[in-house]
Amino acid sequence: MTELQTAPTATDTPGAMIELHGVGKIYPGSSVPAVADLDLAIPEGEILVLVGPSGCGKSTTLRLINRMIEPTSGRIVFDGEDVTAVNPDHLRRRIGYVIQQIGLFPHQTIAENIGTVPRLVGWDKARIAARVDELLDLTGLDPVQFRDRYPKELSGGQAQRVGVARALAADPPVLLMDEPFGAIDPITRDRLQNEFLRLQGDLKKTIVFVTHDIDEAIKMGDRIAILGEQSVIRQYDTPERILAYPVDEFVSDFIGAGSTLKGLNFERVRDLELISDFPVVDVDTARDEAQRRFDASPEKWMLVLDSVGRPHRWVNAGHLADASHPLAEVGAAVNSTVMPNATLHDALEEMLLSNAGCAVVVDERNRYQGVLDIEVLADVLKQLRQQAKKHYDDLAQLDAVDQEAQLQDAEPQ
Repeated sequence: MTELQTAPTATDTPGAMIELHGVGKIYPGSSVPAVADLDLAIPEGEILVLVGPSGCGKSTTLRLINRMIEPTSGRIVFDGEDVTAVNPDHLRRRIGYVIQQIGLFPHQTIAENIGTVPRLVGWDKARIAARVDELLDLTGLDPVQFRDRYPKELSGGQAQRVGVARALAADPPVLLMDEPFGAIDPITRDRLQNEFLRLQGDLKKTIVFVTHDIDEAIKMGDRIAILGEQSVIRQYDTPERILAYPVDEFVSDFIGAGSTLKGLNFERVRDLELISDFPVVDVDTARDEAQRRFDASPEKWMLVLDSVGRPHRWVNAGHLADASHPLAEVGAAVNSTVMPNATLHDALEEMLLSNAGCAVVVDERNRYQGVLDIEVLADVLKQLRQQAKKHYDDLAQLDAVDQEAQLQDAEPQ
């Protein structure tokens, strides 16, 4: 694979809310940086996921952003302002923070926990109470039931929701999230991820999200930064491009097997052209006409629709040869269908369940729209990889031109 580093800078990402310029951290007593000369731009209104192996420095990077850990070198720019030397407490009040352990204050009620930052910045009691109820409702917790409870009375999923509500309380433009769903069972974790993505669709916060789980990174991130040791960025891009074209063996190994198929999660059935000439008849079609259509097609299966246009049966040459039964009764029932908003990964699963190895596309009334087969999905994956490769080839060419220009500028005149 092409050895291509794609560490972003502020100029690579227009509209960045947070920028790190040459940020480094060396702890006392160590000569090895925990974070080495990091340049990173975080776009406004997006979720950037920092992902990498344990010990690579991703959580340290997160804490450097809100200066819970002070950088040894470099600058931090927040919404156009250099905040490297400002009062860190004032900075943190502009940034929400959610951690895996949640960190709710055990002797405070849920309402008091959520109202922590609004109290610090001087909100009055009525405004805080209204905000608490608003956020409880927004995160799926009934204010009447939960505002006066204590943290010990909550399940893990409920406590995590309260942690998110507390981080949002003063309406900060930025959220930092350090493995926020890591200590929760898989079912609850999936629900919380989905709920959070729904919230983000409305709130459009700038979010830096740390995880060690590449599948969570792919699901949650608008962009992903895959980090190596000392928070060195090995690849920075959209999940689609990273899956389609890992830039080196480190990234490929970290993503793991099946990365190509994961790319199907980003494409929708509605965006594809369905097979237009797939053989289709309805239950009232004469047997000789059905046979004629089947013989005229290269397909090995034909779809039979019911009287209102819904997929009903799959039939093949052997079924058509059985003239003792009507078309409505021969063949195999259609049990697997997809709707236009389904992902191509969903479509692939339905193909594997289908007798004909195809996915039948239907509308909201279950009426037939068309057919997808495995060749269509293979073409999509090929196109995704070609597009991603072109993107990185273009980046490499621009980088080479830039380096050549710098060399020319450095030459004595």
